[in-house]
Amino acid sequence: MKASYTRPFLLAAFIILADQIIKTWVRSHMYIGEEIHLLGNRGMLHYTENNGMAFGMEFGGSFGKLFLTLFRIGAVIAIGYGLVFLIKHKYHRGLIMNVALIFAGALGNIIDSTFYGIMYHYAPLFHGQVVDMFYFPLLTGNFPSWVPFWGGQDFIFFRPVFNLADAAISVGVILILINQKRYFKHSKPEAASPNSEVVEE
Repeated sequence: MKASYTRPFLLAAFIILADQIIKTWVRSHMYIGEEIHLLGNRGMLHYTENNGMAFGMEFGGSFGKLFLTLFRIGAVIAIGYGLVFLIKHKYHRGLIMNVALIFAGALGNIIDSTFYGIMYHYAPLFHGQVVDMFYFPLLTGNFPSWVPFWGGQDFIFFRPVFNLADAAISVGVILILINQKRYFKHSKPEAASPNSEVVEE
């Protein structure tokens, strides 16, 4: 039983530690907006911080920021409880490891939004900014003029800047969606044997 708990929580701990090490390095060695090109113009470290959700999405205002952080904390508690439930009831190992990825990613970003503000002296508790750095603009170009709404505008894929915690959440969710039939299939009850005895009172 102990081994079944060890692997998913070790994976989560590794993701959280690696995420925080990368964020700390970026914060201490780069300035906001600086880029370090790793794969030419198709893959780079691009230091940015955001107040909102994964991949730089925002949830407006100071109250929105506080609400989002508290919501995240509640969500992580729920995910952690769900992870323990899955382990305890011996769900599919792949499902457990993917939920561990989601748990680690959510907790990694909570550390930023909860503590970074007071750690780095720029915001009160629960109002910290999430550090993002991975940027992969793999495809760039312009939408044709006939495309509704976006005609003539620049096209970039993949535009969002993200961190390791965001990636862990995304990978976990995608793998669960891809493998949901295998993860959630229910074993059919065994059919009664024709030779089984019927006991009458």
